[in-house]
Amino acid sequence: DGAVVNYGYGIPDGVAKLVAMRGHGDRYYQSIEHGAYGGTLLEGSLFGYARNPSAIIDAPSQFDFYSGGGLDIAFLGFGQIDAAGNVNVSKLAGLPVGPGGFIDIAQNARKVVFCGTFDTKGTVLSTGDGRLSIDRHGDVRKLVQHVDQITFSGSQALRQGQEVVYVTERAVFRLTAHGVTLVEIAPGVDLARDVLDHMEFRPVMPQAPANMAAAHFEEADRLVR
Repeated sequence: DGAVVNYGYGIPDGVAKLVAMRGHGDRYYQSIEHGAYGGTLLEGSLFGYARNPSAIIDAPSQFDFYSGGGLDIAFLGFGQIDAAGNVNVSKLAGLPVGPGGFIDIAQNARKVVFCGTFDTKGTVLSTGDGRLSIDRHGDVRKLVQHVDQITFSGSQALRQGQEVVYVTERAVFRLTAHGVTLVEIAPGVDLARDVLDHMEFRPVMPQAPANMAAAHFEEADRLVR
């Protein structure tokens, strides 16, 4: 409780929606890089705005606050993750798209949670009875041996003592001194067929990964319906 939280665009701003739906918005100081604090953060094409915010400051001042160590948790997207825990969001499909404020936020937050799909381009997923089904694997892998460009440095994060988590719909990983460690998989997912066979590196697995809570997928099923 009381953590200062930042939400990035895309899947991460859906986390803000879920926090609001569960009635937990008052537990955190929610913020976005554009300068809004509190209220109900909007998503999609309205990302950057908030309904009934408690405060709005200018973006440069917001980044001064982030860079000065004021940010506890950041929820951000990712384009690629590699074996060293590096993340790429700035060069996708061979094209430079730029990092925006990603670097300032990601390398300064005490905890970073990267949120995204396990693969992309054609991925088809379905949920039911608290389980996840991979109906079609994407054509483009996102967990690669080496990212095309380092926008977030795993080694720097370890030196700084940051807590780093990578969350996908079928698997959750943590960055440790031993590397990217697989800690959870979704119920209904086959570890070899749906996870390991679609990664370009072998994650650290000191023990069998735990199952994600089935309630998450029951809730997803209700939201889709």
